[in-house]
Amino acid sequence: MCTAITYKTKNSYFGRNLDLEYSYQESVTITPRKYPFKMRNGEVIDNHYALIGMAYVVDNYPLYYDAMNEKGLAMAGLNFPGNACYHEINNDKINVSPFEFIPYILTKCTNVKEAKELLAKINLANINYSENLPASPLHWLIADKDASIVVESVQDGLKIYDNPVGILTNNPTFDMQLFNLNNYMHLSKEAPVNNFAKELNLTTYSRGMGALGLPGDLSSQSRFVKAAFTKMNSLAKDDELSSINQFFHILESVYQQRGCVHMGNNEYEITIYSSCCNLEEGLYYYKTYDNSEITGLNMYHEDLESNTLKSYPLIKEGKINMQN
Repeated sequence: MCTAITYKTKNSYFGRNLDLEYSYQESVTITPRKYPFKMRNGEVIDNHYALIGMAYVVDNYPLYYDAMNEKGLAMAGLNFPGNACYHEINNDKINVSPFEFIPYILTKCTNVKEAKELLAKINLANINYSENLPASPLHWLIADKDASIVVESVQDGLKIYDNPVGILTNNPTFDMQLFNLNNYMHLSKEAPVNNFAKELNLTTYSRGMGALGLPGDLSSQSRFVKAAFTKMNSLAKDDELSSINQFFHILESVYQQRGCVHMGNNEYEITIYSSCCNLEEGLYYYKTYDNSEITGLNMYHEDLESNTLKSYPLIKEGKINMQN
């Protein structure tokens, strides 16, 4: 499963944890402005905004997990099993397959407002990339520096939700996730007061007791609450290092550790990577499960007028810096 978040200091940030039991050998991939996206509906997008993000590249096609464009619009797809529903071809709409959805939005839109306008014309069609790569059941977080939305293709159509917390996990549907926060309005970063009974001399015996009841398990609904509380109470300085460090600390609050979620056949779900995009500067940072050092790439250090993908394999092995 996965968690995606937004965060704002002086600049605006967007990123996610990818939680899975296996890797597709994904890489940080830059799609320049003249790379031709050949859509399954026959459209060819060969002059567009440049993208940078995490992708599994197949047959020279980037299957993006998350990405941002040069205008500062970002998008991530998260697992949504049991709820995602893709539909038959609709000749009154623009038919887009799920694997094309991230590049289709990010090559054409500069902000959430434009994305909403385009989404009104889209039908997410039940089209697989190939026989060996069927469409994944997903929903998506889309954000710019000012706003974020969630997009869900379900049985009764395409749903678009404004996202006031800038958080997305997996199931249930986003409206239910957001409503569930009502159950935790008593949580606080402050020390609690005794509302239980005035006659009892109840005292705080530990720091952090204002958050008693905050979920700590690894389910998607609990991760939504934990990430929302952590983010909404999170403080960071405005400089880049402090901002991205704090961003990764928020994601760390909902990491999946190897051994805690058994998938059967000696497989365990882990946080394969965590990403962080600086939406204003075109910077993409990441960590991997076995490498907690932050690695960064700058999309503007590439030839964005090219028509050729540029991919960087993940640095997966960490190192220890001995001080003595």
